[in-house]
Amino acid sequence: MITRPSQPVPVTQSTSVKPTLLKSTAFSYAEILSLLQGQDDEWLFSRAQLATELQFNQQVYLRGIVEFSNHCRNHCHYCGLRTENRQVTRYRLSNEEILNAVDSIAELGLGTVVLQSGDDFNYSGNRISALITEIKRHHNLAITLSLGDRKHQELEKWREAGADRYLLKMETFDRALFARCRPKANFDERIARLNYLKSLGYQTGSGIIVDLPGMTDAILACDIQHLSELQLDMLACGPFIAHHQTPFATSPNGSALKSHRVSAILRLMNPGANIPATSSLDALEKGARELALKRGCNVLMPSFTPAQVSGDYSIYPGKNQQQNPAAERLNQVCQQIQRHGLIPSFSRGDSKRTQYVSRH
Repeated sequence: MITRPSQPVPVTQSTSVKPTLLKSTAFSYAEILSLLQGQDDEWLFSRAQLATELQFNQQVYLRGIVEFSNHCRNHCHYCGLRTENRQVTRYRLSNEEILNAVDSIAELGLGTVVLQSGDDFNYSGNRISALITEIKRHHNLAITLSLGDRKHQELEKWREAGADRYLLKMETFDRALFARCRPKANFDERIARLNYLKSLGYQTGSGIIVDLPGMTDAILACDIQHLSELQLDMLACGPFIAHHQTPFATSPNGSALKSHRVSAILRLMNPGANIPATSSLDALEKGARELALKRGCNVLMPSFTPAQVSGDYSIYPGKNQQQNPAAERLNQVCQQIQRHGLIPSFSRGDSKRTQYVSRH
């Protein structure tokens, strides 16, 4: 049985539970499985909320994301950007377009930019390095990269240029399910790449897709354990959403509630990690992303991808639906945060898992 208080613990209450929540909770596999199945949602969510607010002083970190290319060489069965999808309109932003979007992020006062794309080798290692250098020259921004499986030499070069963080999602740590969902991808190489990113001094992130077709609660419980064992700075856990132009088109969507359980468990096991409330939550269920801020998540990433192409970054249906100006979207996000008594943070928002030193 999981040791729990008899009643949910209010955030304002002085309690001996607080120091404990600043340390990792060592759930067993059986305990994780029980929590995933909804055996104690009230306890889980109240404890995750308290842990998050204690760790981050009720702040929610904001990042501006620029999705600069939807070209991808991969064949993932769940993703609308898979190379076999001939129905998606492909785009690539020029360096000038990327930098203009970054300028907008900086002008609005955000402390982090996220540069994301499919696995698109049209953007060479040198080109990405030049972009990083240019951003650092003009702005005091932390740079997160999410560019897929790139060569070790490129990852090292980008770190030297000033990149601060790298996100490389596994989607699952179950080898058989990984092979089914990500044909032609190499499981061991991806794990090795995560460890190499850590060795370079990146704040490193990974994540899982909750309720992937074929994923059982038993697999998901193991995924949570594996993800936590990596001791990462960023953890992501969005729900599966079926895309009609993929082999998983007829598979049932995942559960927002189960995604919330995963984020809450991850928070208690990884108290200092940054955990975003993913846009896929709102695409699945209105209000689910906002609610995730009370269930272990502490990061929101509004999109600054140019409106004329943002709808084509369709990794799942419903992504990037808003077309209103970036400043207006950011204001809406801030209002969502404040509705829950939380504080929008425009800081860099570095991981609290370790003491981090920037290269620039």
